[in-house]
Amino acid sequence: MNQYALLSTFLTTLLLSLSDAFVNNPNNFFQRDLFCGLLSHKIDRNFFQDQKYAEAFRIIDECSISGQPCDDLYDSVRYIDRSASTLYPNLDAKKELWDRAHGSWKLQMATGGGRFKTFKPVPIFAYAMIDEKNFGNGIGFNQDNIVLSLLGPHYFNDKTRSMGIGIHDMFIFSKKVTHLLPSFIYDRIGLNKGPSDFTNRKGSRMPAFTMIGASEKSLIARGGSGGIAIWTRLDKDIRPAAYGAWRDASKL
Repeated sequence: MNQYALLSTFLTTLLLSLSDAFVNNPNNFFQRDLFCGLLSHKIDRNFFQDQKYAEAFRIIDECSISGQPCDDLYDSVRYIDRSASTLYPNLDAKKELWDRAHGSWKLQMATGGGRFKTFKPVPIFAYAMIDEKNFGNGIGFNQDNIVLSLLGPHYFNDKTRSMGIGIHDMFIFSKKVTHLLPSFIYDRIGLNKGPSDFTNRKGSRMPAFTMIGASEKSLIARGGSGGIAIWTRLDKDIRPAAYGAWRDASKL
């Protein structure tokens, strides 16, 4: 046998041995070291799923910016929702999602409840705001003219991606009017209540959103009734228009 035949036989034997070890021994160092790097991708563990994630958010971003749903919107949102355990496999990934959710947002579309699979445009200007301390929301004519606003601390559970909402203050045309509210309004909207004031019985649950996904352009979350809402990021901080003298982050 000449040297080329010997070399060919050696290489064939080596490749067959490596192939057998790769397939039949999941604990060998070759498989473990090679694929641990691939499986530790920051957002996704699978290249093809990465592509689906990017395509799903491309559709979501386009719809959130335009304010108009498309045929593939619901399926795109459901893909992100159903892939949550893969997209956010640990607390670090969930913390990154929470950080992306911070900002000022305009509500664009919602399904209206857990039974519905169609997103419908929201016909009024409604906003949400998340900063380091508080969650705020309200309605107005546009981002510069806010009529009614609520503000209070948020309680984010990074294990479940759920944000509990407390309401401490009400503003009308950016003026704080909490001290002017009658007692029945306090009770009706649950002013100054925290997590310990709710029992989780039906009718006594803290208002909350579960974060589904967030990008530089869009925020997706599920409300307590199961409905899903999509916001688009505003190009300016909503707090000066919504909270006036309380706009300073140190006072919020």
